[in-house]
Amino acid sequence: MERTTCVVVGGGPAGMVLGLLLARGGVEVTVLEKHADFLRDFRGDTVHPTTLDLLDELGLGAEFAKLPASKLESIQLPIGGSVQTLATLKNLPGKHKYIAMVPQWDLLDLLARAGDREPGFHLRMNTEATDPVWSDGRVAGIRYRTADGGTGAIAADLTVACDGRSSVLRAAAGLSSRSWPTPMDVWWFRLPRTEIDPAGAIPVLSAHRSAIMLDRGDYWQCATLIAKGSDEAARRGPVGDILRGMAAVLPWLQDRVDALRSWDEVKLLDVKLDRLDRWYIDGLLCLGDAAHAMSPAGGVGINLAVQDAVAAAGILAAPLAAGTVTTADLAKVQRRRAIPTAITQGMQRFLHARVIGPALAGRVNIANADRAPLSLRVFRRIPVVRSIPSYLIARGALPEHAPEFARRA
Repeated sequence: MERTTCVVVGGGPAGMVLGLLLARGGVEVTVLEKHADFLRDFRGDTVHPTTLDLLDELGLGAEFAKLPASKLESIQLPIGGSVQTLATLKNLPGKHKYIAMVPQWDLLDLLARAGDREPGFHLRMNTEATDPVWSDGRVAGIRYRTADGGTGAIAADLTVACDGRSSVLRAAAGLSSRSWPTPMDVWWFRLPRTEIDPAGAIPVLSAHRSAIMLDRGDYWQCATLIAKGSDEAARRGPVGDILRGMAAVLPWLQDRVDALRSWDEVKLLDVKLDRLDRWYIDGLLCLGDAAHAMSPAGGVGINLAVQDAVAAAGILAAPLAAGTVTTADLAKVQRRRAIPTAITQGMQRFLHARVIGPALAGRVNIANADRAPLSLRVFRRIPVVRSIPSYLIARGALPEHAPEFARRA
């Protein structure tokens, strides 16, 4: 059996950040990614100010700045026939007063290159974790399968599940969780963007359609909300109904109502919102969506997962390097990240109940500014109130910073 000190399952932002930081802390770490590359469309492409700060601290800010990116500096809403600013990020504290929109595969490639420069970092593509290895009641590593059908096992002092809401390790460990109902699922698709279109993030709320349009330069990355469980029935109708409903609120989309030609262009995200009661057992720690599945509301899931990874690296690097890591150390990670997770999920539950649920039920009409929901009118008119969701979305509660051992000039 192969052996490493820490095996990280999942090469997403949390797994790659954790692997890089642990390697810089002198830990032998192996990251497993089941795909051959990072090229998957409709992954979250938002890089929040706290992650931008982290990249600066790791000495990767200049390299990141070379990536193709757009800046999301405001959240706008079509109200009363015009697009109005609902919230701005320009008043945030810190250097980065925007959310960077960067293809996630570019960010992951950057982290992989940084990891390659660390002798203790090993990234294995085309390698899927299938089961934990058990020894005397604790997780002692993982079994894996490669793309060519090969199998094997890796023994490790600690296994970290960063493999998302459908984590095979989380399921195998039998960890209990608490879940909350969500009113929606999400359709992801691309839409061409012209130079005269508005910039930033454009929410679409009406009796016809609820969506968010994210400015990606030459195209819009669109997330259209549908009632939970309604995907199969909705796909029996014309795919063009999606854009016709959006154009009813945003007339400047009328020239693109035929842009979607097939339902194959529309990808479904099954939205979940849950949180493990305990994120660990002896030898196994869950982070990111594997510990707390997030709704796409607010686009904060990636940021929260990266923050989990930074906190875990700061707490676990020393005991892992010394060969003394215990469940008490894993419990410290959960205690540190429990409050930010609860606050963020509380914000999402509020958005579900007060904005998204009513919109999907046809109870929101913002064609007339004076008849917009009270909460939206308050956000527009009171700057202090308007700054709260901006801060929670962009920076989050109790943001983390890179441990000293991982920092570079």
